[in-house]
Amino acid sequence: MTPNEAETAVLVERLVGSVAGGEDRAVEAALRPKDLDEFIGQEKVREQLDLVLRAARARGATADHVLLSGAPGLGKTTLSMIIAAEMDAPIRITSGPAIQHAGDLAAILSSLQEGEVLFLDEIHRMSRPAEEMLYMAMEDFRVDVIVGKGPGATAIPLELPPFTLVGATTRAGLLPPPLRDRFGFTAHMEFYEPTELERVIHRSANLLDVGIEADGAAEIAGRSRGTPRIANRLLRRVRDYAQVKADGHITREIAEAALAVYEVDARGLDRLDRAVLEALLKLFGGGPVGLSTLAVAVGEERETVTEVAEPFLVREGLLARTPRGRVATPAAWAHLGLVPSGRGGPADGRDGRH
Repeated sequence: MTPNEAETAVLVERLVGSVAGGEDRAVEAALRPKDLDEFIGQEKVREQLDLVLRAARARGATADHVLLSGAPGLGKTTLSMIIAAEMDAPIRITSGPAIQHAGDLAAILSSLQEGEVLFLDEIHRMSRPAEEMLYMAMEDFRVDVIVGKGPGATAIPLELPPFTLVGATTRAGLLPPPLRDRFGFTAHMEFYEPTELERVIHRSANLLDVGIEADGAAEIAGRSRGTPRIANRLLRRVRDYAQVKADGHITREIAEAALAVYEVDARGLDRLDRAVLEALLKLFGGGPVGLSTLAVAVGEERETVTEVAEPFLVREGLLARTPRGRVATPAAWAHLGLVPSGRGGPADGRDGRH
């Protein structure tokens, strides 16, 4: 299992995971904003994208290719659908892992209509032969289809109608420069502020016909890790609790009680996050400790710790990656209500970056 597969497998199971499972995708379709005015957050991206789309409409031209980068759950798929809606164009959705051969991409490109939006999620995971074909398709709106094999192979040029490619990636650094350079507009999606997430939660609660107080929305927003997808998921679980244990109306007290049942604490940490911190603090005195030893201590694979738990812990300032190993910060001791022991834990002899 690759690190990306390990991350996806675990995140889908986590309440605070940012990868969408089947239920999330169904609910997101109902909650998804339909235009830029309705889209909450990402103010700079919305302003810039609005200019790009309005200018294209004024020229009567197809919009430039768009690259959206950022963590899962921040709205990249939603923005791709808004781009299609704003341009009054159909949208075709696929993903990098689904395009493993140049022929897979050629089949998609050859069936596009003029002005159509092609949304390519996880574009960094596309195969190299398909990637090289995409260069020509984006720049010249044509591809060379190879017919036959060996010395007798023939390249047949295939003209394509003008289209807009919207690429989405969680790892922009993995995209080769020739591919990045072919996008006319590039935007990075930032994590949301709690006040923005409160607006997301109020909007979703209204669409779900759920009564919610301002303090209840604030409580959920504070535990949503800066991600609208997680905010909506927590809202649905708190709604369930409110319907079963109360009158269906969400207050701060109801939100706190519900999220305590689901083991999501005040900073948005779940069981896995706390297990990593507790092992680092209680077993190894706050570190430094190597990744392999830490993974064994929590009973997880190395990839699960480094790809799933650590990014949020590092972003929250609770854990640091150093050349000597993983080290807990003073904020981690304070969050778990522990007193620093003053001793460093044993490292496993490996470089902490591995």
